[in-house]
Amino acid sequence: MKRFAVIVFPGSNCDHDAYHVINSMDNTSVNFIWHKESTLDDYDVIIVPGGFSYGDYLRAGAIARFSPIMKAVIEESKKGKQIIGICNGFQILIECGLLPGALITNKNIKFLSKPVFLNVVNNKTSFTHLLNNGDIISMPIAHKQGNYIADESTLKELEENSQIAFKYHNDNPNGSLLDIAGIFNKQKNVLGMMPHPERASDQNLGSNDGFKIFESILES
Repeated sequence: MKRFAVIVFPGSNCDHDAYHVINSMDNTSVNFIWHKESTLDDYDVIIVPGGFSYGDYLRAGAIARFSPIMKAVIEESKKGKQIIGICNGFQILIECGLLPGALITNKNIKFLSKPVFLNVVNNKTSFTHLLNNGDIISMPIAHKQGNYIADESTLKELEENSQIAFKYHNDNPNGSLLDIAGIFNKQKNVLGMMPHPERASDQNLGSNDGFKIFESILES
């Protein structure tokens, strides 16, 4: 049985989506964890979901990084536990230093909510091993600050260390450098991605491509 924690901040709005997906899978247990908690010892996988933590009042993810639970997330990452940050969760993981680079306002300065296509870049990880490199998968985006930037040395490092998980296919909606849609940390136990796999985990929603990410996590 793999134990999942879904972190909940004031303003999270994809926490129930993530919970629903994990709860639908065999051999899993899942709990919501309020951001003021301080330990995650009992969990194998940590999901930092999408939404608008603290209303994105300062900068997306910038306030959430100071929540007590984030100290525990950082501690568990050092133990090699699997951590996935989705959309606002990706922003939070960058703000707290678990992933490199920054996420700034989309190139057209608008909130974007639409399906996108992604290329799978690295399938040799616990998050992606049920996918194939070069696969084109579909899932939605919903963000205003999803434009990934980094300096040249960081971008080079991401490529050389196979830390790019997904790239936008053909249409880069937000202006991200190298068409980046998701990245890993160096150890490959932390994944941050702007598209929403939990919203593409049921064919009734138009795509179940995202479900393979959660299956990969479970079967790793």
